[in-house]
Amino acid sequence: MRVMVVGSGAREHALVWKLKSSPNVSHIFVAPGNGGTDQIATNLPIAAEDINTLALAAARFQIDLTIVGSEVPLALGIVNKFQQSGLLIFGPSKESARLESSKSFARTLMTKYGIPGPEYRIFNNYSDGYKFLSNHEGPLVVKADGLAGGKGAIVCVDQEASINALYDCMEDKVFGTAGSTVVVEEYLEGKEISVFAFSDGEHVSSLVVASDYKRLLDGNRGPNTGGMGSFTPVPEWGSDFASEVRSRVMMPVIEGMAEQGYPYKGVLYAGLMVKDNEFKVLEFNCRFGDPETQVLMPIMESDLLDVVISSIEGRLNLKPVKWRQKASVGVVVASRGYPGNYRKGQVIYGLDQIDLPALAFHAGTARDKEHPERLVAVGGRVLTVVCSAETLEEARDSAYENIGHIEFNGSHFRKDIAHPYVEPQKKGVSQQHG
Repeated sequence: MRVMVVGSGAREHALVWKLKSSPNVSHIFVAPGNGGTDQIATNLPIAAEDINTLALAAARFQIDLTIVGSEVPLALGIVNKFQQSGLLIFGPSKESARLESSKSFARTLMTKYGIPGPEYRIFNNYSDGYKFLSNHEGPLVVKADGLAGGKGAIVCVDQEASINALYDCMEDKVFGTAGSTVVVEEYLEGKEISVFAFSDGEHVSSLVVASDYKRLLDGNRGPNTGGMGSFTPVPEWGSDFASEVRSRVMMPVIEGMAEQGYPYKGVLYAGLMVKDNEFKVLEFNCRFGDPETQVLMPIMESDLLDVVISSIEGRLNLKPVKWRQKASVGVVVASRGYPGNYRKGQVIYGLDQIDLPALAFHAGTARDKEHPERLVAVGGRVLTVVCSAETLEEARDSAYENIGHIEFNGSHFRKDIAHPYVEPQKKGVSQQHG
């Protein structure tokens, strides 16, 4: 099959890398891709949000299957567009993708089907929200309802901060139309984990879990980012926990969406906050996470293409999705200044020094226009260096050993990913994943 992957990050590079191992994949296109995907696939200079041009490209290049990596095209209805054009595509429809693109939709669905989550209120105007917050002291979380580039969840330590966040969303419109509706949630503490599964609209595959680090600096300090590293497995995860998450979270979502007339086909991602062996759902995402995908693809034993086709065709129950019993650690290398303003154009050295089985999945990289044989950093998150091994310690040590080979001016990475004394998310609430 000729396959197209939509997106430009390290997540998409990891998906392309995994698809390359399938004997039934003949050629891969990536739109728009990056400097890493350019080495193993054909990049197409089409933005992930340009769903009309993507559909035209799929027809023009006789692409048999499209896999969507990022959330924005899903929210825009890329699956609907492709299906209307008679093109095969993997991912939830625009209606189903509201699980991620509308926090109020997700919370309402969770309440209806008894899925554990924080206490919450939904507000469609500033006046009602202000009255509510004026009577509630203490920490809360104010969330813009729509997609806000990972910045729409504001943790507020007191009443004044909550009211200011509400004003920013609804009056100053700092998140545009995404903040026209606001969800105010109970503040949760604990450890955050990310749970993933495939669904064909009726069945849910085996679950796999990872944990990521959102803060920029060691010791979980500094601003939130799209993710500075990840690892799997997670110590808290076991067969009993997995069964409970499956029965109380994943299956009720799939059954609820089907009951409402929006069968969910694609990857379902539940962000959980865990404390004292109890959990609540922070958010749902409608695709693989980044940087979690980078550590999960190397331990996926099943053929990704087979799993995707089974999900589309409604036969996911006939063949289990298998994951290797190995540890995997990924460390993100970022540009100085990220997640704020950062420099572009720095030449990247040392990629040819990485020792297999370590991998470098590219995100913000591109070919140097004047010297095409060189790669330069053009994004905030530039690379994810990943290694799999029998233990977390071995995988972590190998990842850091190999990250030492990579150098570009202003490069930055955390030095405590997967260290046992640093919790991935000691406190707080998830931001939407990049």
